[in-house]
Amino acid sequence: MEIEGLGRGKDFKLYPGGGRAWDWAETGTQHVPGIQPADVEELLDRGARVVVLSRGMQLRLEVCPETLELLRGRGIAFHVEETRAAVDRYNRLAEVEAVGGLFHSTC
Repeated sequence: MEIEGLGRGKDFKLYPGGGRAWDWAETGTQHVPGIQPADVEELLDRGARVVVLSRGMQLRLEVCPETLELLRGRGIAFHVEETRAAVDRYNRLAEVEAVGGLFHSTC
């Protein structure tokens, strides 16, 4: 993936006003059980009011139920999609919302 202002990479965390590479090792994320609550905390801490979670190009990256519970509990709207759809949604939302996203570019 290539992100404006961040360059090329495999996985990214994007949040209102910026972003960075997403290093799964920081939170112990693996394809299963998937995106951890700790993975989305940074997005929320940086002001995201809507979150887009990408499951990869072949939908192999899962999302932990606890992650979705965290988002629901905080009243955060979220979308879980295949990467191309997630990128399209993120770009549309970023024009009008304080959006954050986790993007996995491979499987």
